Amino acid sequence: MAQKAHRRLARARAALGALVAALALATGAPAEAASGKGPEWAALTADQQQVLAPLREDWNALTPEQKRKWLGIAQRYPAMSAEEQQRVQRRMEKWARLSTEERWKARQQYRNLEKIAPERREELRRYWAEYQSLSPEERRMFDVPPVETRAEARKRRASPAKAPASRPYIVPSYP
Repeated sequence: MAQKAHRRLARARAALGALVAALALATGAPAEAASGKGPEWAALTADQQQVLAPLREDWNALTPEQKRKWLGIAQRYPAMSAEEQQRVQRRMEKWARLSTEERWKARQQYRNLEKIAPERREELRRYWAEYQSLSPEERRMFDVPPVETRAEARKRRASPAKAPASRPYIVPSYP
């Protein structure tokens, strides 16, 4: 049932996007709005550029949806408390430093969290809050090396181990 609603919402968004693009063309709006690529960095206001500064290098490569999301954050930014603003800036800087692969993994993890039952999700939030309240020394107790996934273990076992290069056996000579 939720999937149907999600699909309907996605179709409605797509239709709305097409309508906005058509209106932009009809009214002579800037080309970037009509092209569906979203505003370029240079088209942002000074305030938006200041808030979104950590994303400057990647801005023009973002999808229109991503740009809309970040512009929404920039719009809400002035109404945030100083603590919330600092948190947003830290997270934005962290996100900007991630590689493409790391960003993809983060998105996948987020999508996987959405699939978890609401009760379990709330439980995980409580655990995370507990972890965040620990001192750095206490957090180190949880530092463990990454666990090999089943698929990685199967691949490792399936690939034959490379045999060491054979060396000719030299018969020792005795006097």
